[in-house]
Amino acid sequence: MKDLTGKKVLMVIARNKFRDEEYLEPRKVLEAAGVIITVASSSLNTAEGVLGLNVKPDVLIGDVKEGDYDGIVFVGGGGASEYFDNPVAHKLARNFFEHGKLTSAICIAPATLANAGVLKDKRATAFPSSEGALNTHGAIVIKDDVVTDGKIVTAVGPSAAKKFGEKLVDVISS
Repeated sequence: MKDLTGKKVLMVIARNKFRDEEYLEPRKVLEAAGVIITVASSSLNTAEGVLGLNVKPDVLIGDVKEGDYDGIVFVGGGGASEYFDNPVAHKLARNFFEHGKLTSAICIAPATLANAGVLKDKRATAFPSSEGALNTHGAIVIKDDVVTDGKIVTAVGPSAAKKFGEKLVDVISS
């Protein structure tokens, strides 16, 4: 296991209906490598996952300073659609990408990256219902569990959550 002690990653969850394992699995893998996790959302109220997990966000997405983190993870689940057309989420994604930092999303959340313009001409994957957004915004859609293109990591859904977390560790350490 790589030692990423001192690295910091922001995990963005929906205020409701984020996918529990897409939050828990990558978080476990990142924390096992020494990464400090901060959770952001559009509300500071306790967020509830699809399977009932309750998570209290640490910060509002509008208050995040990209310079404080080494990477960003947009967690999927049905509620993640709240960020598809959210200008604050788009700006965050672009800032991380433009500064050469880990910029990642799982399940339907890669649509947020696509809509932000981050996936143009980049290889990416997403849950099938979000592939249209990726195509519309010029991504090269790859049918695989986890796809990496430079510092961008995308994953297809909950079944790939652990593998996604492992790839996040690889990219942060590179």
